[in-house]
Amino acid sequence: MTDKQTTAADPVLVEFDNGIAFVTFNRPEKRNAMNPALNVRMMEVLDELEGDERCGVLVLRGAGSSWSAGMDLQQYFRDNDDKPRSATLKSRRQSGGWWQRLTYFEKPTIAMVNGWCFGGAFNPLVACDLAIAADEATFGLSEINWGILPGGNVTRAVAEVMNHRDSLYYIMTGEPFGGQKARDMGLVNESVPLEQLEERVRKLCASLLEKNPVTMKAAKDTFKRVRNMPWDLADDYIYAKLEQMLLLDKTRGRDEGLKQFLDDKTYRPGLGAYKKK
Repeated sequence: MTDKQTTAADPVLVEFDNGIAFVTFNRPEKRNAMNPALNVRMMEVLDELEGDERCGVLVLRGAGSSWSAGMDLQQYFRDNDDKPRSATLKSRRQSGGWWQRLTYFEKPTIAMVNGWCFGGAFNPLVACDLAIAADEATFGLSEINWGILPGGNVTRAVAEVMNHRDSLYYIMTGEPFGGQKARDMGLVNESVPLEQLEERVRKLCASLLEKNPVTMKAAKDTFKRVRNMPWDLADDYIYAKLEQMLLLDKTRGRDEGLKQFLDDKTYRPGLGAYKKK
């Protein structure tokens, strides 16, 4: 049964469906460009969903034909031109806070990119754990064509997931590219025809929902933390995280998984998750 929490007028919609929280950018008339109201609401939504048992996986999508056209240039740039520097600094903090929060969200997160994804939208795209795009989606770092550069840490987000040559090519040319190219460059995990996008995302959600949630959080956080650590620090961090995970997991998932594999002979690696109690 689907449970709707928000109204059509909200800049962000939240809809629950069998363990999935569909979070939708809801400014279709502006191609879901991120303005102050949307960014403030996104931070609130993340705070609300993190402890909500109806949310096992968060799927971030866009209303209409776009995922997000990036930052709202009128409200974040032109409207601040004649204001004091404090206004500019406030807008920067406001626009960046929620996607940084998304990076270490408690639950698995998936970007479901149905259409346009430009500029500032690369930040929440990369902040999501996984990303599935439509072949028909259009990506772009068009800032060079406006006489600016990909700011707000967009350049850093691109460098996180794409290689050196591809990153520079699209930053320097501003050329758009589609879902298949985004997949080839590592910006998204997969690209499928638009009519198959939701089905594929739901299938991925079903797989993630089978997993132990405590282990899931520990596994994804550990990867993000250790990838830039020296080997010795990474080793210490991984074992500390493992011990923390075992302490926090009241279901004793590790013991149950080993029992099903070693004693009951009911679980085999590669055939899905062990059966949770």
